[in-house]
Amino acid sequence: MSAGGLVAGVDSSTQSTKVVVCHAGTGEVLRRGRAEHPDTTEVDPQVWWDALRTASEGILDGVAEISVAGQQHGMVTLDEHDRVVRDALLWNDTRSAAAATELATELGGPGAWAESVGSVPVASFTVSKLRWMAAHEPHLADRVRRVLLPHDWLTWRLLDSPETAVTDRGDASGTGYFSPATGFYRADVLSHAFDGRRPELPAVLEPAAPAGRTSDGILVAPGTGDNMAAALGLELEVGDVVVSLGTSGTVFGVSDTPSADSSGTVAGFADATGRFLPLTATLNAARVLTATAELLDVDMAEFDRLAGAAATGAQGLTLLPYLDGERTPNLPDATGTLFGLRRTNMTGANLARAAVEGMLCGLATGLDAVRAQGLSTRRVLLIGGAAQSVAVRAAAPAVFGVEVAVPEPAEYVAQGAARQAAWALAGGEPPGWRARGTVRGSVAGDSELRAAEELRARYEHHRHALHGTQ
Repeated sequence: MSAGGLVAGVDSSTQSTKVVVCHAGTGEVLRRGRAEHPDTTEVDPQVWWDALRTASEGILDGVAEISVAGQQHGMVTLDEHDRVVRDALLWNDTRSAAAATELATELGGPGAWAESVGSVPVASFTVSKLRWMAAHEPHLADRVRRVLLPHDWLTWRLLDSPETAVTDRGDASGTGYFSPATGFYRADVLSHAFDGRRPELPAVLEPAAPAGRTSDGILVAPGTGDNMAAALGLELEVGDVVVSLGTSGTVFGVSDTPSADSSGTVAGFADATGRFLPLTATLNAARVLTATAELLDVDMAEFDRLAGAAATGAQGLTLLPYLDGERTPNLPDATGTLFGLRRTNMTGANLARAAVEGMLCGLATGLDAVRAQGLSTRRVLLIGGAAQSVAVRAAAPAVFGVEVAVPEPAEYVAQGAARQAAWALAGGEPPGWRARGTVRGSVAGDSELRAAEELRARYEHHRHALHGTQ
């Protein structure tokens, strides 16, 4: 295929399916499609397939290869006839929190988990959801013959003759039963979690290896997880750390060596290229801002103005933004808590500022954690919906303590999937699209850094006082 061919990338996220068609040689986005998903924590996978068909309708003409990036960790279970056994449990479904806690104490404890699969189980991981299913739905667990991730299932549906389901090491590394360091599944861990059951797992393809073809003859790449695809779309270099402010918040960067954090704060994932992707995640990011705007009965533009009008520290207001529980720290049953409320600081501007700072402080804790695992942090690339907030951009350099750059808004997950498709089509190395364009960073001044240090100290004090040292 010539460098002038077309490739497609799919981002099947929690909220929607987005499809981009790109020039294989340059990465220029030529066509786009989108379809919404229901706002839920469990869903029939058919919803994703219908959304993919809607989002790609009429835009795949001339496409030579397609790749799917999907939300990580989701549990898709199929029976012996490849029918869905139950609705897929998504990453943000926390019913498996107790199961994760149980698993973390078994098989040698957290340190052994980190060494064997790169991560310590939390509610998000597929292994925890399988433990929950085995305990609470054993009659359904008995029917399970194959376990897939969301991107695996969509890739499988795309293939014309799907004899064997496939995945990649990046998405597989988020299951809790795959070792990024060795590149192999831990069948013993899976069996232990699933009460002795040994379902079939997708074959793990090498980066950019073809998975097969669609009925229309389009080549299908292995696909990957959404964070891994974002890293591809941003063309991350060592020293770049992404802070993504979407439905969830994530902090990740590429590394040449695997990580193993026995505290469970950093997940030791693999990336989509053969390297590694240490990552921390929070359940609460952009929705902290939108929920606060709804409370204040203002639109997001006015919320942004209010937050920008208040001083750093919000006159003593501190928000622990655990509105949907939390993953980092691992507090699935926590709730949001506002500290320091007085008549003198009880204003809409201070509340908006506290929401921005609380969200960023949660991500700064994750940034500290990946640094502690040896990840080089030269600058932060701020992406996601909330990265477009002027107040967020202004506060982030001081809270994070490093240069913060905001790439041009783009569908980086979908474009990363398309870049993988172009790589698989051409062979060799991933094409250098420079998809993120020119970015200019911001660095905080000394007074801003001192104010942010006080803010973070207050945030950490309240967090430890309320929730202990987790």
